[in-house]
Amino acid sequence: MSPALPEGLPAPADGALPTWVGDAASAGRFGVYLHVPFCTVRCGYCDFNTYTATELGGGASQVAFADTASLEIALAARTMREAGYPERSVSTVFFGGGTPTTLPATDLARLLGDVRTTWGLDADAEVTTEANPDSVSPEYLRVLAAAGFTRVSFGMQSAVPHVLATLERTHDPERIGDVVGWAHDAGLQVSLDLIYGTPGESLDDWRTSVEAAVAAGPDHVSAYALVVEAGTRMAGQVRRGELTLPDEDDQATKYELADHLLGAAGFEWYEVSNWARRTPLDGPGTPATACRHNLAYWRGDDWWGIGPGAHSYLSGPMHDPRGDALDTPDAPDAVARAAGLRWWNVKHPRRYAAALEQGHSPAAGREVLTDADAALERVMLGVRLREGLPIADLNPTARRNVAGNVAAGLLEGRAAVTGSAVLTRRGRLLADAVVRDLTDD
Repeated sequence: MSPALPEGLPAPADGALPTWVGDAASAGRFGVYLHVPFCTVRCGYCDFNTYTATELGGGASQVAFADTASLEIALAARTMREAGYPERSVSTVFFGGGTPTTLPATDLARLLGDVRTTWGLDADAEVTTEANPDSVSPEYLRVLAAAGFTRVSFGMQSAVPHVLATLERTHDPERIGDVVGWAHDAGLQVSLDLIYGTPGESLDDWRTSVEAAVAAGPDHVSAYALVVEAGTRMAGQVRRGELTLPDEDDQATKYELADHLLGAAGFEWYEVSNWARRTPLDGPGTPATACRHNLAYWRGDDWWGIGPGAHSYLSGPMHDPRGDALDTPDAPDAVARAAGLRWWNVKHPRRYAAALEQGHSPAAGREVLTDADAALERVMLGVRLREGLPIADLNPTARRNVAGNVAAGLLEGRAAVTGSAVLTRRGRLLADAVVRDLTDD
């Protein structure tokens, strides 16, 4: 089960947004995230907000999910309009989970159609769904492509059977080449997700997985270190001594190997855990096959999250020219510090459905971000990108720390001279330490 929702201020039952959200909306991009909280089987390491059929109970079902999510899409459009948020078409759509492809392809197509009808889609909109390799067929992928999907992200995780067994993944690793081929035949770009640091995974196992991912011919690869969260089945196995986690040196070595193998195969890192294949058509900068939806998160763009447990974010002004009171305990003093609004939905599909069916917002809480909050997040997220973070955005103390990080081999010296903080490979391994230095007051 996923961690508890953040603590925050109560969200209004009607979902009303502060009017300063509309006043503050910039010309930046707007994305939509749709959380489909269903899986056929819960993997032992997973702490996401997902549910199997036996965990749902009454009052919620996969069959009715598209109807329920459609209600939230309509509510989102209404509350944005009432707050004066300017009409803006959607640049990126991402279906995550869970396993969105446990739903019929026609349900995903219908929800994308609702987004298109409600807000409009940019002509070059990126539309992605996550999928398990054993949850799609050629026909399923053709239906998605015909509906306007442009990408599919498969949870490959590993190519080694005993590693997949430890992770409790159910797919056949031999199927990866098939699903990548089916997706490409349908006209979809493909990303493969890998996990390194599984108990019992050797360095040769990890090499096998990365090489198998490259051989499958994807456009994009993500590689994440396994993090065992409290409350998961795997955490219990570790606690009882049934599984032994690798040390940090093992994970660092595997990250470096992945970066080397992917780089040699024509993939370029653009975020600490993400690599995109560079093509001859790419100009300088981030490759076109990078996930633009995730880039929107890291760059601080606006998005609305649809679904149980989904989070949303709309940017705000650095001050409110009309003096509207913000929903913070110390308003109106907090008014001058507003920089954005974040909120999150109730987690359980049953509570989510009940709220919307009663005409209420499913939001469980919200928080107003101050300009200091926004500046901190800008550093925490921006420094993870290959494009780097403008050194001018840092406070004076943090700017003085840049030289020390260059000397330590954590930031690129050439980039620093031209005004950007860009992580070296070693810096990517120690990104949290770099962030602490770059947020030092």
